[in-house]
Amino acid sequence: MSRRASGKLWILALLLLISGYLSLRFGSSHMRTADFWQGLLRAPGMETYSLILYTIRLPRLLAALLAGAGLSISGVLLQSVTGNELASPNIIGVNAGAGFCVILFLCFFPQAIYALPFAAFFGAFLTTLLIMSVANRIGSGKSTIILAGIAFTAVLNAGISFVSLLDTDVLTSYNYFSIGGVAGVRKESLLIPGVIIAMAFAAAMAISRKIDLLCLGDSMAMSLGVPVKAVRMACLVCASASAAAAVSFAGLLGFVGLVVPHIARKLVGMETKSLLAASVLTGGIVVVLADLAGRVLFAPSELPVGIMMSVIGAPFFFALLLRRKGGR
Repeated sequence: MSRRASGKLWILALLLLISGYLSLRFGSSHMRTADFWQGLLRAPGMETYSLILYTIRLPRLLAALLAGAGLSISGVLLQSVTGNELASPNIIGVNAGAGFCVILFLCFFPQAIYALPFAAFFGAFLTTLLIMSVANRIGSGKSTIILAGIAFTAVLNAGISFVSLLDTDVLTSYNYFSIGGVAGVRKESLLIPGVIIAMAFAAAMAISRKIDLLCLGDSMAMSLGVPVKAVRMACLVCASASAAAAVSFAGLLGFVGLVVPHIARKLVGMETKSLLAASVLTGGIVVVLADLAGRVLFAPSELPVGIMMSVIGAPFFFALLLRRKGGR
């Protein structure tokens, strides 16, 4: 990792700390600066402020950080192993798989709302394993994985539409999940997803050098001794596990896995190790600030972070398409 990249990572870490402070400091409930610090320190007589900070705002901040990190890791790995700068967790069926499993669960177990994160993770990860199995049988090339993901996504989205027509009562709960948001997340529900995202990040960092060689092309990577098929499958497993963990508590949060890797690439370059670290930090900053904007700009009401990310991500996506058209 170059000194320049290290310096930018420290700047991103500082910006992440500032974003975290702003997320705790501001919200629909007004707090004076003195009340904020006394509530944070659990001073006597400040129980109300402490309750707001530790029960509502801190879990929400942690959820935004983890969601941003998990989806960004997934986006980096997918764009690297497919060679497609428009690749994102959606392309491997994470959102469609999670959505289909959630709407089925709501249909058969409408009272078990607490178990929705498990259903979402199971659906997302199982779908990705199926896609990888199909791609592995046909030949796990870049285009094969993308086409298999598109096919599975289309089928699962059709399934979601079919189930919603049969049972319209599930639409209210499903719509909130499909938009994506971190309101109401409890700290306890973040432990397992946090561990999964951390393990996916550690595994990706461990094989980052091989991913760099894989980006040179399959033939070049094989000539340099890289087990191309194994590395690509390892990246897909890490990408799907990381994205599925994020989706399990944040819903179908879009555009993070697409936008953040491009921002990080502009900042630290193409080296996978630097790119992964920068994406984790940038993803946390982007989702935390998007969530904060949704709370503050529309107070006392709020917009879910999924809508705010769509406002940010859609223009970015069109800009990428125009750049590809212009051959730049």
